[in-house]
Amino acid sequence: MKRNFNAWICGFKGSISDYSYYVDFRKVFDNVEKLKVELNILNSLIGSKNIEDDFERIIERYPETLKCIPLLLAVRQNEIYTIDQDGEFNYSFKHTNYPIDQYKVFMRKTGLFDLIENHVIANLIDYVTGVEVGLDSNGRKNRGGHLMKELVESFILKSGLERNVTYFKNMYIHDIQDRWGMDLSELAIGVKAKKRFDFVVKTKSNIIGIETNFYSSSGSKLNETARGYKALAIRARAIEGFKFVWITDGLGWVGAKHNLEEMFEITDNIYSINDLENGAITQMIEE
Repeated sequence: MKRNFNAWICGFKGSISDYSYYVDFRKVFDNVEKLKVELNILNSLIGSKNIEDDFERIIERYPETLKCIPLLLAVRQNEIYTIDQDGEFNYSFKHTNYPIDQYKVFMRKTGLFDLIENHVIANLIDYVTGVEVGLDSNGRKNRGGHLMKELVESFILKSGLERNVTYFKNMYIHDIQDRWGMDLSELAIGVKAKKRFDFVVKTKSNIIGIETNFYSSSGSKLNETARGYKALAIRARAIEGFKFVWITDGLGWVGAKHNLEEMFEITDNIYSINDLENGAITQMIEE
């Protein structure tokens, strides 16, 4: 029975955020652990009555503590640039490139001395843990790009396929050709970069190249993606023993569904998360 596009797209999901999407606490704790010794040394500055002299002594005796300073400002880099009426500076926190007095100016003007000496915080390790949580939450967008792949892979594994045996991740066309001797040059027509599939599945009768994506919001990229995959699907038809499969989802398609519908009309090899939940992977590898 032919599927109905409108019914199909109505089953698209608004989100695929898992429990680790919001904060990767393992990464947070690992990052803090790497600086635990240096942060404990700097803890001696908390409530200091002579913080500039104490800071100087620490940097001279334990220069490795300098690398913690950027993170106190939620910065992940070894250099920080500043400019004001007193001059232009590019501070290195890997090793001192200015006299210690200039680093005192940095600590004072950024507010770090005030933060530390006036008991605004009680412990730098706890403070940096909070900073790491905030920085990690900024990475949600990047994590979101991997969630769909991870979700699809979970269904692939559930179907009984084995990684690097019956299915492969991030496989280029030339790798497929080298491994199985299949001519896929047709797929490279009009493609500037080397074509890579998110997953490649080897069944008894077919090699299946799978692309995955999830769009929570609409935009011009969606229509461009749909047009590109439509062209790829048409070219794939000419290759015996090869199937192109597209797994996509997300409410972003609701406002950009025209090109997606065109793709839906020309191929049965387009699936949603709802399809995967209803056994699409198992059906795909048994065909």
